[in-house]
Amino acid sequence: MQVIFGIIYHSLGGFASGSFYMPFNKVKKWAWESYWIVGGLFSWLIVPPIAAYLTAPDFVQIIQATSGSVLKFTYLMGLLWGIGGLTYGLGVRYLGMSLGNSVTLGFCAAFGAIVPSIYYNINPVEGKISFTDMMATTGGQLVLLGVLVCLIGIAISGRAGMLKEKEISAEESRKSVAEFSLVKGLIIAIISGILSSFMNFGIESGKPMADAAIASGNNPLFVNNVSYVIIMWGGLTTNLIWTTILSLKNKSYGDFVDKSSPIAKNVIFSALAGTTWFLQFFFYGMGESKLGNGASSWILHMSTIILTANMWGIYRREWNGVSRKTKMTITVGIGVIIASVFLVGIGNSM
Repeated sequence: MQVIFGIIYHSLGGFASGSFYMPFNKVKKWAWESYWIVGGLFSWLIVPPIAAYLTAPDFVQIIQATSGSVLKFTYLMGLLWGIGGLTYGLGVRYLGMSLGNSVTLGFCAAFGAIVPSIYYNINPVEGKISFTDMMATTGGQLVLLGVLVCLIGIAISGRAGMLKEKEISAEESRKSVAEFSLVKGLIIAIISGILSSFMNFGIESGKPMADAAIASGNNPLFVNNVSYVIIMWGGLTTNLIWTTILSLKNKSYGDFVDKSSPIAKNVIFSALAGTTWFLQFFFYGMGESKLGNGASSWILHMSTIILTANMWGIYRREWNGVSRKTKMTITVGIGVIIASVFLVGIGNSM
């Protein structure tokens, strides 16, 4: 039953993450950096402490009692994840919801699932599963197989994107993805996928805060919300610096006072996007508390995001005008990703 609830929570988180960019499509006459940082302020600064307060009221005291080394390392992981999150937005911008998410999150899934277990192989922690432990058990081997299958699914999805680019004109591509650029998008998506995986590492390094929250009587279902406060500060730092540079370079800071644009609506849609993005981590924390295995949680989370984003890609007609072969390729890719979810779920239950 714990595994079932874990999968449900991760599915909700994946749906939130796979859907968060949709409100941004409603923003009018604002530069990318303008709506991205407004959404980010809600994702990284406003909503996380609210969620922590509602679920672990003593989160401030817990953070204050945490050692400086844990706080610094958790913040560093958030800083690196922030670069991944920043480039994630650019990847979706250039590749679209379907292909952008598939490529980016494929790399993110693999690195995020494997890196923590390797870390615990080097620095053993009681109760944490190392890479050696995973290799030595049937359940762990199934989890690792699920990671491999997921990557195969991502590769197939990426192949579908390449077929799409060959089959339809640049003009047609831009009807569904305004700034479509395959080469630029793929480079950014790969970088983003690798760095975004540091969110999982940040969650693992912030476990002392989660453990302290449990010890003080908070519901184990929500204790990761304490760690998120520190991780999100790292994400805010990276994104604030970059969007400020872009705003100065492009002189887009005037967007916030430009009366020719629907300022109020743009802020609302950006805030909705940012809040939705944070909800992925809120539900991820709940799912991870049920499954316990960081690799299982991460791969399930990434897979459900990819599936959701591909559904939105179909809704936005990103695959209109392509051949039956290309549509079949993306369908197979999604099917393989679904298979990876089942493999990871079975492996975790064992």
